[in-house]
Amino acid sequence: DGSRDGLGRILSCPPFLAHTLRCSIPPSISARKTPISLISKTLRPQSRMTGGGRRSARSRTKPSTDVNEDDDAFNKAKPISKLRRVKTKDHGTALRILNADLKIILGFGTIAALIIFFLANHLISIAEDARRPRVVTPFPAPRIMDLPQFQGEHKESLYWGTYRPHVYFGIRARTPLSLVAGLMWLGVKDGRYFIRHICQDSDDLSTYGWTSHNGRDFGHQVLVDQDMTLATSFLKYKEDDSGYGGDWAVRINVQNQGWNEEMQKNVHLFFYLAEEDGNALSLGGDILDIHENSLLASGSRIDIGEWQLHLKSKADLEVHYSGLRTPHIHNLSDLVQENLASQLIRFNRLQLPDIYQSSSNILVFQISGRIPLETDIVFVSGAGENSRVEERISNLSGVSLTNQLNKKQREFDVKFESCFQLADKLDSNSIHVGKAAIGNMLGGIGYFYGQSKISIPKNSNVKSHDDFLLYWPAELYTAVPSRPFFPRGFLWDEGFHQLLIWRWDLHISLDIVGHWLDLINIDGWIPREQILGAEALSKVPAEFVLQHSSNGNPPTLFLVLRDLVNGIKKNKFTVSESSEIISFLQQAFVRLEAWFQWFNTTQLGKDVGSYYWHGRDNLTIRELNPKTLSSGLDDYPRASHPTEDEHHLDLRCWMLLAADCMNSVAELIWKENKPGKDYASTSNLLSDFDTLNQMHFDHASGAYFDFGNHTEKVRLSWKENMIGNNYVNRELVREVLERPELKLVPHVGYVSLFPFMTRIIPSESWILEKQLDLISNRSILWTNYGLRSLAKTSSMYMKRNTEHDAPYWRGPIWMNMNYLILSSLRHYSLENGPYRDKARAIYEELRDNLIRNVVQNYHQTGFLWEQYDQKQGKGKGARVFTGWTSLVLLIMAEAYNEM
Repeated sequence: DGSRDGLGRILSCPPFLAHTLRCSIPPSISARKTPISLISKTLRPQSRMTGGGRRSARSRTKPSTDVNEDDDAFNKAKPISKLRRVKTKDHGTALRILNADLKIILGFGTIAALIIFFLANHLISIAEDARRPRVVTPFPAPRIMDLPQFQGEHKESLYWGTYRPHVYFGIRARTPLSLVAGLMWLGVKDGRYFIRHICQDSDDLSTYGWTSHNGRDFGHQVLVDQDMTLATSFLKYKEDDSGYGGDWAVRINVQNQGWNEEMQKNVHLFFYLAEEDGNALSLGGDILDIHENSLLASGSRIDIGEWQLHLKSKADLEVHYSGLRTPHIHNLSDLVQENLASQLIRFNRLQLPDIYQSSSNILVFQISGRIPLETDIVFVSGAGENSRVEERISNLSGVSLTNQLNKKQREFDVKFESCFQLADKLDSNSIHVGKAAIGNMLGGIGYFYGQSKISIPKNSNVKSHDDFLLYWPAELYTAVPSRPFFPRGFLWDEGFHQLLIWRWDLHISLDIVGHWLDLINIDGWIPREQILGAEALSKVPAEFVLQHSSNGNPPTLFLVLRDLVNGIKKNKFTVSESSEIISFLQQAFVRLEAWFQWFNTTQLGKDVGSYYWHGRDNLTIRELNPKTLSSGLDDYPRASHPTEDEHHLDLRCWMLLAADCMNSVAELIWKENKPGKDYASTSNLLSDFDTLNQMHFDHASGAYFDFGNHTEKVRLSWKENMIGNNYVNRELVREVLERPELKLVPHVGYVSLFPFMTRIIPSESWILEKQLDLISNRSILWTNYGLRSLAKTSSMYMKRNTEHDAPYWRGPIWMNMNYLILSSLRHYSLENGPYRDKARAIYEELRDNLIRNVVQNYHQTGFLWEQYDQKQGKGKGARVFTGWTSLVLLIMAEAYNEM
């Protein structure tokens, strides 16, 4: 029968269909008769600190016993008899005096107890801090996010948002344990059902992403799954009766573009609510008939008060539900899948069971109906008595919601043109891509809370049962590079993200940078990848989870801070905005100093003015060239043999940026009373042209290089190893054919152009012309799609680094580096000098190539990509890479970073 057939296919389905709902015949219109086979935070107890005992106040005034007994007896006799006479005269007065004395004593005793308690706790806290390893000790300074400008209206305005970038559509609040909402649906392909929830390439969506998003209270997203198109719109609105953070609404519109018979014009959506703190949610009713009662769920939270969730639609919908009790939600897709599988096997019905487990903290609502379908889901907070709930629901659904969404879309379009002014520069296809770039950047902002796992530092005395230490519990509000591949915070990516975001919304940008700087530890180190919370952890392979405190990451946050300082100097901000930026910088300065000093000590080279990235593996036998992950450029070729003698050119230039920025910040916020550290002298040292050339310039090629222990004669060769008696294992291992020596590392690429990008080269220098020649030479870096990351002439060009590692920064085109190069090209085209016309011509052609290729790829594939192929210009790597690839919008607007 149907049930057994379904169960048989569940058990026999191959592992790679673990997340597939397979049907043997096309799905029918009814959700009840579909034969289908289904394959299918830990809560930590809070520790309490208990105070120790205390001595009684009486014990310190105990009378001495070192006296003559007779004298003592005599001295005691008379006062006692006198007291007795007083008592016989006025017994009530004595009681009142005694009562008053007891009150005074009890009062003093209570105060003393409290003082002792707080002192004990303080001492215990100090002792705990002393025992805590430095690597997981917070920086001892006021948090930036405690500034008044991040409280009050600002904080509340950002409370709710689409802060779950790893799912196709998700909502949460900026609080550690939030009420979480999200959307799933069943897609159909080749006679199979697939559940969609987590962003992943294997779902093979034709396109998805935010076509517009303002980062605060509005967003519109389009997702194309085969012939079905879903549009999700988000709107947030605050009324006088609303609870903290206001109300929000979600509109889901489903269309079928191809009228594929396989779809049978039917769709199954799953909208859910989950309480991360484990509190129970209340179901609207045992039988959900939205035309009789739109209430789906309700509950109460301390922060927002009573709340309700309603479903409003004119469509003929069938609604079913499942109430679940679980301490975590990162595997919610599996739970829904298991529920559907159980129902199918038992009753041959593709629907949730309409069962509410006791104290369910997750409610999933299945919404089924015919395509085309449109439905509104409304969340109202502060839903107590006399809060006009029905009126507020009406304002956030139906025609009223349509009008508000249209208004927000118009406001987005107007602000887009005001910020980037593209109407007179580019065609509509390019502008459409520009809007997708900023929309996806803002729509991809997430909120995370948890503890990073830190590798135990070498040569430390730290003892742990695990191989890691836990960072302190922390929150992070940040943009992310890619929703399906990298839906979490990356330090060096974030500086590039903020170059775009601060131009759209200064306050959001400051909020994000403040969150990152609050993650600095007592040594001035920030973990470069932030994997906070169970949902974020579920997307990361175990080998990449631990963060190493010896390793840095390019300090790109200085890029945006430098922009803000220069903006104040050039009066680009209002008086209020300038005041907030200065307050931010004053609070952040000690943290920025610590961050700078961490780089200036831990990454310092042997020679004055030299630096090198730590973390390279000098013992590897499987890498053609040991990776430099901490540089952000991963497999870009460095010295073949990592040693402390290395001089990394890019890090030297990043340190110049940091020193110059610190000097500018100090001058801005301290005026005459500058701090003791002289950042100007460091900046002058690192920008000294002669010193740079002595350390890194090769006159023969006219290029700048790294320096280190190097040989070009290294290759990967197959080696056979006998395992046991009968099995031979083949692997690629590194083979060194000559002894390395200290010298310049002759690979022209992005690293070679860092002195050009940081504008150290004088505009009249012949070396500038050499850089322009390298950039424009088709045999070296130039392509019709952008500048390749490594020259065709390099011995490492497009070489695999291991058997399994394809070339990454060894040829493909990357938008972040092209943006910085374009920025400097434009700078030199405006400077007086013999090469300004040449710089201008190269700038204009490179800009056109980059824009044309990204726009063309977007309209062909529906996505922005992580990198682009240097031969044909096709998108490569992660798609939906709306991190620094979104810098194409700034290239369109010709909005570049200033020195």
